[in-house]
Amino acid sequence: MTSLDKPTEETQQPEHDSRAATEAALGEAFGGIRGMIETVVPGLLFVAIYTVNKDLHISAIAALAVSLLMGVVRLIRKDTVKHAFSGVFGVAFGVVFAMMTGNAKDFYLPGMLYTLGLAVAYLLSTALGFPLIGVILGPLFKENLSWRKRNPGRKKAYAKASVAWGLILLAKCAILFPLYWWADTTELGWVLISLKIPPFLLAVWLTWVFLAKAPAPIDVFAEMEERERAEAAAEAADAEAGSGEAAAPEQGGRHRRDS
Repeated sequence: MTSLDKPTEETQQPEHDSRAATEAALGEAFGGIRGMIETVVPGLLFVAIYTVNKDLHISAIAALAVSLLMGVVRLIRKDTVKHAFSGVFGVAFGVVFAMMTGNAKDFYLPGMLYTLGLAVAYLLSTALGFPLIGVILGPLFKENLSWRKRNPGRKKAYAKASVAWGLILLAKCAILFPLYWWADTTELGWVLISLKIPPFLLAVWLTWVFLAKAPAPIDVFAEMEERERAEAAAEAADAEAGSGEAAAPEQGGRHRRDS
């Protein structure tokens, strides 16, 4: 291997580590493949049963039951439960809303309103200088909010990703809300299920692209630990210096008494 080859390998390794860390953070934040399955299955079960028998109660109870089951499985396996139980709450709201109104389409309405609110939050937070993706992913990268003032390149990447999420979710809402008014329950349900995964994957992929090209995160936890070690070392040095100064007069006094 020549000397010219070595820097290439050294620069490729940190880039590979950065991409791997980005993939891991995105998986933890958004649930990965399992999280997608837990998001899709309850709604899929609801629309499948309702398509067959048109029974709101059976469809809603089945969707809620399978959502609870997936949450319990995570608890038994001691896995992260935040994605499963966020799905449980979402399904529960849909079930309660549909039962209250008696309109099966209202099973989907809370989730649609949440999507619209999330789209607005992504765009508004970016306009205010706090891109929501950065707020979500910052702790996972151990950088917290350091990117806001100390890492402008990373802030720009978070802003692009947040805008992408906001626009993709708005486009999804632009399709679903007209269908809520004009289509029947089964048509709305199948379209909604078909729009669960592709827009999500597109948003995650764009986030990965933006962050893979961004500067590395600043590990604020490592900085805090380094400061604590430095302070501890300084205190130890001061204590040692103080004990040395105290010992010097005592030794001088002994010499005078001996003479």
